[in-house]
Amino acid sequence: MKQLFSKEKWAHLFYTVSHPSDGYYWIRHREKGSVAIAVLLVLIFGLCFSMNRLLASFVVSDINVRSVNLLPELGGVVLMYILMCVGNWSITCLMDGEGRFKDILIAVGYAMLPMIVTYVLATILSQFLADGEQAFYAIVMGVGVAYTLFMALTGIMQVHNYTLGKTLLTLLLTLVAVFIIIFLVLLITNFVGQVVAFFQSIYTELIFRF
Repeated sequence: MKQLFSKEKWAHLFYTVSHPSDGYYWIRHREKGSVAIAVLLVLIFGLCFSMNRLLASFVVSDINVRSVNLLPELGGVVLMYILMCVGNWSITCLMDGEGRFKDILIAVGYAMLPMIVTYVLATILSQFLADGEQAFYAIVMGVGVAYTLFMALTGIMQVHNYTLGKTLLTLLLTLVAVFIIIFLVLLITNFVGQVVAFFQSIYTELIFRF
């Protein structure tokens, strides 16, 4: 466990944020990354997302705080993270991608750090903004989203050794794969539910007859 969260692993995380291309290269070829840290960052992002919805000033947010439910939102963030990684891995396996599943987990997870920082900053900043100054909040959030997307794009490109064009294509196909996975899961869940209901009806019928 200490090795997964060692100072060297944390140091390389911050190096990757400041030098995405080199940082992701060493993650793929020198095992510098940590899946545990990547997953932890995703969990922290999920918390920051919900805290922003809950605590952001009414000047920048009109969300009803009673509609904020931490656990389902955190679960949704983690589920989307897993789906994106599985979808990307399934697509890149068919397109000669060199990255392993753990490399994809790290690439996407590490890209969450800018969003974590900007969500915290934006939430704090919102408490000091007056009406008409929402642009400052939007700029902070926009910078975080843009840098996270840039890191994710660079990470996928480096771990799979793709060109920019091929990376963009695989990301588009990844979204398609995610929708297919969701559709199949819903289809299987519905089918299992119908099978269970069928056997329950048979059991109920037998109980009443005998």
